[in-house]
Amino acid sequence: MRAGVDVGGTFTDFVAFRSGQFVTSKVPSRPREPDAAVVAGMRALGADSIAHGTTVATNAIVERRGARTALVTTAGFEDLLMIGRQNRPSLYDWRVTRPEPVVLRGLSLGARERVGPGGRVIRPLLSSEVRRIIKALKAMRAESVAVCLLFSFANPRHEEALRKALEADFDVSLSSSVLAEFREYERASTTSLDAYVKPLVRDHLTSLERAV
Repeated sequence: MRAGVDVGGTFTDFVAFRSGQFVTSKVPSRPREPDAAVVAGMRALGADSIAHGTTVATNAIVERRGARTALVTTAGFEDLLMIGRQNRPSLYDWRVTRPEPVVLRGLSLGARERVGPGGRVIRPLLSSEVRRIIKALKAMRAESVAVCLLFSFANPRHEEALRKALEADFDVSLSSSVLAEFREYERASTTSLDAYVKPLVRDHLTSLERAV
């Protein structure tokens, strides 16, 4: 039997097709162990495969309980997420507040490298710089790392070099893979969210695979 599963904040819902009829089921969700609710519902239905939808990532962002995430960007752009864009409901309201980015202030790191808008390497990313970045990230106690270098959508070479060096110690998300488009703030914010939820979603899916 193949079941469709939707993990919500309160209930985990199932719908399956058995003996020519649709069968539905509902079990209480377990916010800290969402995979446990999925497994319980599958066993109750007798399902052996699933089509899975979940709000695990969404809830983690809303509740601010994702991974401790650091941002590596081109040197000089460390405050990229804090500055953001000027878009706001009231253009002249100087008291406007914005949601805090998922990358905490102080967890942004500048890489001494530079790629031009056409993809030409202006300043290479040296091995010594990569080692410095790894050391700094470990000192920050980062769990996951978002990498968003200027113009990496035109030439992702430096981002890919960082991924190869970092992935032994951290979860890594590259802007050139997540959102390979121009406008650095949009790339950085999207990539940071990806890095923020990646360990949580990976652990959830890994637990499901082991249980099923």
